[in-house]
Amino acid sequence: MAQIKRIGILTSGGDCGGLNAVVKGAAQMANSLGIESVIIPNGYAGLYNLVDFDNLVTLNPMRLDRFEAYPAGSEAGHSRVKIKKIKDPEKYERIRQGLKRFSIDALVISGGDDTGSVMVDLSGRGIPCIHAPKTMDLDLQSYSVGGDSTINRISRFIQELKTTGRTHNRIIVTEVFGRYAGHTAFRGGVSAEADAILIPEIPVDFDILYQHLVSTFTRRIRENDVKAGTYTIVVAEGMTDASGKEIVDESAGVDAFGHKKLAGAAKYVCQELEKRLKADPQIKKFMKETGQFVDGLYEIPEVRSVTPGHLVRAGESSSYDVNFGKEAGAGAVLLLKQGMTGVTICGVKGRTILYQKTEDVIKQRYVSLYMVSLYETMGFCFGRNPVQYKGEAVEVSGTIDRIY
Repeated sequence: MAQIKRIGILTSGGDCGGLNAVVKGAAQMANSLGIESVIIPNGYAGLYNLVDFDNLVTLNPMRLDRFEAYPAGSEAGHSRVKIKKIKDPEKYERIRQGLKRFSIDALVISGGDDTGSVMVDLSGRGIPCIHAPKTMDLDLQSYSVGGDSTINRISRFIQELKTTGRTHNRIIVTEVFGRYAGHTAFRGGVSAEADAILIPEIPVDFDILYQHLVSTFTRRIRENDVKAGTYTIVVAEGMTDASGKEIVDESAGVDAFGHKKLAGAAKYVCQELEKRLKADPQIKKFMKETGQFVDGLYEIPEVRSVTPGHLVRAGESSSYDVNFGKEAGAGAVLLLKQGMTGVTICGVKGRTILYQKTEDVIKQRYVSLYMVSLYETMGFCFGRNPVQYKGEAVEVSGTIDRIY
């Protein structure tokens, strides 16, 4: 690869924490190495339309002084565009002409599995680029910027919702992102000490979930001196029931990458629990014993759904994501400087710049069922019969990697 004098930085896919740190880290390292860096706005849509731009923002030290790393989202802007699906038969040549117009020698691209697949396509067509992993879902093989920030926000929301749950003796079901993998629901739910965590990896048996709910919820209220208590469930949007049913919004169509919009998992959980509460004669008895029952008005506990949606992507980045993002951005530039392209930067560890083939990184990573059984043994419910954890003791040396 020819000597790199100028790089373009773009972000793509869903927004999340840590992205600005990737952009700023890449620009700071580029400046240190005497390489100019520019923002390509609006993700792959901006890359496709680059040839029509009049100018680009250069991330020189003065501009970087006005660019803060800790806000979530991306100052570079996003879009959900799959280059292969653009009808223009000259689309790749158009991209090359845009890069040539602005003398851009290589790209740093931050995004998830869909973004990574487009980067593989571009790299295969001779466009030098490095992928920095980004997805709050944590479903890539490497750690992805955004995961820690999202888990922290999910945990905070669930903890705060317990106050309204206890006030009204409600069952609170919080729905979060997670189409195929439930990492953020799992880790956020554990952190907030949710009672039940429903993830795509485990089809939910609602009878088992209901048994756990009744035994936990009724015990709490009966034992409480003012008869107050709550039961907290966190559910990933991609949850399925025992029949394998996926909860989708059929009216929303599909996105540029062919994904149906998921919607309504929390409401579906509420409906299944309400049916069982109404049919259970012990619930009426419980409500009477605890002074809550009002005939025709208040006969079963309330089950409420909450969907924070994009709030878990928004706000501020966690300190971990800012650190990882800066290192990933800087590492991406260092890889380009060494003549590498078409790979994913996985982090920097001491004097080692870690990378993998992007084709391997973007393969789906699921929640470990061994870790699920660890938490089931501690009393968490995952909508199935709990599996007793069995672990082997192994001595290790050196630094232990992060659990994500």
